[in-house]
Amino acid sequence: MYEFSKHIGKQIRLYRKIKGITLDKFARMINKSRATLCKYENGKIILDVETLYEISSALNIDCAQLIDFKPQKKILDSNLGEIKMSGKSHFYYAKKLYFYFYDGRVKKIKTGIINVAREKNKNNNYQASFFIDLANNNKVCYTGNVIYGDMLIRFSFVNQYNFLEEDLLYIFNPLEYRNFTYGLLSGISSADLMPCAYKCLVSLEKFDDTNQLKEKLLFAKHDMNTWKKLNMMLIINGM
Repeated sequence: MYEFSKHIGKQIRLYRKIKGITLDKFARMINKSRATLCKYENGKIILDVETLYEISSALNIDCAQLIDFKPQKKILDSNLGEIKMSGKSHFYYAKKLYFYFYDGRVKKIKTGIINVAREKNKNNNYQASFFIDLANNNKVCYTGNVIYGDMLIRFSFVNQYNFLEEDLLYIFNPLEYRNFTYGLLSGISSADLMPCAYKCLVSLEKFDDTNQLKEKLLFAKHDMNTWKKLNMMLIINGM
């Protein structure tokens, strides 16, 4: 129970600092003393549901973002042949990921495969390769690195046929188990020298239902209206 409270406290401190709120100001926002708030953030007090809701409301986040605690699980390390403890997501351990985005220029779903080497390189990163299917069974090969975070996974790739073309792929690292997640692929297209950004879906397994896949990749009118107001593109985890 202490580890759970400690995790919630770290999440409260994280989101409070992200929003630039001081301890004193946040204590006043939730009608608590500074000392009590410090105990919350240090995990020394077990929070009740009502207090959790009050804190999440004050931070303008979902309660789930405070209680996304993952107990460590035993996994078999195939390289070392022993049991290790880990709380990482399934996407962290995946050696192969399936990649999809809808290319409006040709009005087709483009597919690809990301292969991840599970041994770190000299820069302490994992190497990765990325293959995108084109017309007539042609493929474009990219190579690069992947960095894992608690909430995001970042891939950086270089086109092996055109070293000036670099692409960044950010995907959400799911807090709960599911076999796919959303992300954003961005860069400069070497085909037409245009800046581009695609909503993409990355999955642990192949998607067979193309209609369902297309529905997940296309944008709705309300998405466009939001982008116009904010002048930015948004991809929401769990859409």
